[in-house]
Amino acid sequence: MSVFRQLSLFGLLSLLLISTVRAESNSTIVIDSARLFDGEHVIEQARMVIENDTIIAVGSQQEIALPAQARHLSYANRFIMPGLIAAHSHVGTVSGLQHGGDFYSRETVMRDLAQFQRYGVVAVNALGLNRPLFHELRNEMRGSHHRGADLYGAGAGVGAIDGAPPKGRMGLTEDQAERPATPAAARLAVKQMNDAGIDMVKVWVDGMGGDVPTMPAEIYQAAFEEAHALGLPSAAHIHYLDDAKGVVAAGVNVVAHGVRDTDVDQEFIDLMLAGDVWYVPTININEAEYIYAQHPEWLHDPFFTASLSPELQQQLSDDSWREAALAKSEKNRQSVNYNIKNLTKLHNAGVKIALGTDSGATALRIPGFAEHRELELMVQAGMSTTSVLQAATANAAAMMQLPNRGRLAAGYQADFMVLSADPTFNILASRQIVEVWRYGIQQEKF
Repeated sequence: MSVFRQLSLFGLLSLLLISTVRAESNSTIVIDSARLFDGEHVIEQARMVIENDTIIAVGSQQEIALPAQARHLSYANRFIMPGLIAAHSHVGTVSGLQHGGDFYSRETVMRDLAQFQRYGVVAVNALGLNRPLFHELRNEMRGSHHRGADLYGAGAGVGAIDGAPPKGRMGLTEDQAERPATPAAARLAVKQMNDAGIDMVKVWVDGMGGDVPTMPAEIYQAAFEEAHALGLPSAAHIHYLDDAKGVVAAGVNVVAHGVRDTDVDQEFIDLMLAGDVWYVPTININEAEYIYAQHPEWLHDPFFTASLSPELQQQLSDDSWREAALAKSEKNRQSVNYNIKNLTKLHNAGVKIALGTDSGATALRIPGFAEHRELELMVQAGMSTTSVLQAATANAAAMMQLPNRGRLAAGYQADFMVLSADPTFNILASRQIVEVWRYGIQQEKF
């Protein structure tokens, strides 16, 4: 039985059995590898020197001498890269096949962060739908003592009255989104969330196909302005091109989903470039509704099945569920096609791209696996493998304003994956995880 499968079955208890390699106080670790991606470039015959939780040197083995009395680890046939950073995900809201605010707890958040880490994700931006407990967990669930990805996020976020995020459809509790009626109330909501402790402001601007009211422009503009006044980046949930143009014109920093209703035009591209706005396509958000039904053979892949709850694995194995999912997949397929085409255009135009998937929002958006699948989809959009890896590491850290994360370079946190194959040749090699390290500590070994 694979370690992935064991972890899926035994959850957090099995984490206690995983051996760790800890950098002792004032200790030095030297790691050599065949190739290393530093967040921007590939280094051949690489050497990385770590002291405690910080990288002090990265370069070729010819350039960097072995420090005296260092612990030397040789990964002669391995590839090393920064840990993935999930710039748009959710935590603590799923139990089995259900999702909603009633499931949000310390235990479910820890469960999700542990799963993210197993899949090489070292930091997670929980972009809204967080209950008040989030502010306490945000402080606790970071650092070398914490056995899971580091937690960042937007607190509850700012939604529309009787609109997105939809309460009934998502099983939301009242405290999972602030819903201001006026610009003044929007500013107050942002200020209160900032006082409680957040890393980013999330705003939902989406009429859900006309099913619910769209947030008025004066409300979301006030939220963005207050975020900027407080020194916080802002992110907007959108679906449609018109809404995307509106939030970018109003000063948003991050378009937190891809445009999925039509082709983006030059006006939007120009707005994105002029505002230096980040774009997070989250192609997985629509694909997850049908892709597992389309690929039942994935149920024989331990990398995939280790991410599934028993309830979800049972559902995905059910022929009637697969038939129903495929029968109603056309609208989601169209959204995926637009999302991929628009990512191609925006990337080619020079718009900044970061990795995000909306994983953790529903049972089908699977933490950890979704991030690796998104890498594959971004390559399908025509991005090079190195640009995709950069979007998932250095770019995601920059979007989240994390100054010492997402790269393997002097002064950066020692968070990285050891892989048995090279994802710059084939992006699927990102799944060939041998070890995951955080803060200079080996967290997972497969």
